[in-house]
Amino acid sequence: MPRLTLRIDFDGERAIGPGKIKLLELIDALGSISAAGRRMGMSYRRAWLLVDALNRCFREPLVASHAGGAHGGGAALTPAGCAVVRHYRAVEAAAHAAGAAHIAALTQALAEPGRVVDAAPGEARPAAPRAG
Repeated sequence: MPRLTLRIDFDGERAIGPGKIKLLELIDALGSISAAGRRMGMSYRRAWLLVDALNRCFREPLVASHAGGAHGGGAALTPAGCAVVRHYRAVEAAAHAAGAAHIAALTQALAEPGRVVDAAPGEARPAAPRAG
């Protein structure tokens, strides 16, 4: 089944896409940056760096963390974080709806997996794999 992946580039340094949104959603669900990172197969440091970048990217922080103690630390989305996730998912849903017919047409035009399609006249054809 085809899937549409959406990344929003705000400028050369700031962008948000499915990975960062998933991290935010997992922080919201699990209450922890480290647990969210583990769930996504990344180190705490990588998850923390992404959260730090997101917090600096927007006017208000998206994630608030709480220092550890006897009961451990934690993290939660701020109202701004919840709004960013909500807006991203709304843009994603609108893109899916607007592109559904085109995605279906592209899917219908796909060759069967593993099938080699002859190149059009004048086009280079990919080289055959060499026998080892």
